[in-house]
Amino acid sequence: MARLALFGAGSFFALREFLTLSPTRHRDHRSLVLAFFVVLPFQYWLVGSADFNLFTVFIPVYVFLAIPVSSALANDPQRFLERNAKLQWGIMVCIYGMSHVPALLLLNFPRYDQRNAFLVFFLVLVVQTCMVTQHLVARRLMQLGKPPAAPNISQSFSWRAWWAGMASGSLLGAVLAGITPFVPGQAFAMAFIACAAGSLGHLVMKALKRDRGIPIWRGQGRAVTGAGGMLDRIDALCFAAPVFFHSVRWYFGL
Repeated sequence: MARLALFGAGSFFALREFLTLSPTRHRDHRSLVLAFFVVLPFQYWLVGSADFNLFTVFIPVYVFLAIPVSSALANDPQRFLERNAKLQWGIMVCIYGMSHVPALLLLNFPRYDQRNAFLVFFLVLVVQTCMVTQHLVARRLMQLGKPPAAPNISQSFSWRAWWAGMASGSLLGAVLAGITPFVPGQAFAMAFIACAAGSLGHLVMKALKRDRGIPIWRGQGRAVTGAGGMLDRIDALCFAAPVFFHSVRWYFGL
């Protein structure tokens, strides 16, 4: 339960960070309360109960309908679609995505009892290695005058840097196969999938920041990856975790 509380708190602060920089109206109060104090704890309760079938559809299906219904009942049609879309995005990334990290602790692998924490370590390490490598290679390519792939979204994203990050994260995954239920080839493939989802998800979050006209989600300090706020530091993980979780479940039939 302590681990669930830790990740739940992370989701809470990340969602607050996301919505602080997204305009809301007074009559959005009901939907915001629903998101923070009903959806978030119930999603993590579902994780703790290991009810994976309901856990994976609760937000994409039931909450997807409940949030706009709540907003409609508030009787405020101004920018209705935009307001609800932003809240839905925040819930999907900050709650749904992040909740898949502790869900890895509950997967039941044959001959892998009580070692699932290493699977979380594996996911975090390969994704962050990919992101750091991509950032460092992109910075070097910028110094050499190489054009970025999506300059209006990110001045540092290029396919060369992306493939360098993917290679480093995937190879590290293969090296770490011994602490996972995977053989090296499986570990390489799972790390590749996680790194692809995380790095491209990070690019999507950069697009959202450009839309809001902000360089970072929050805060003044900057990490080696250029992160400033909490959401800057975990956005790649929020995209990587659900893809990794469901890929593992599908492959092993869990």
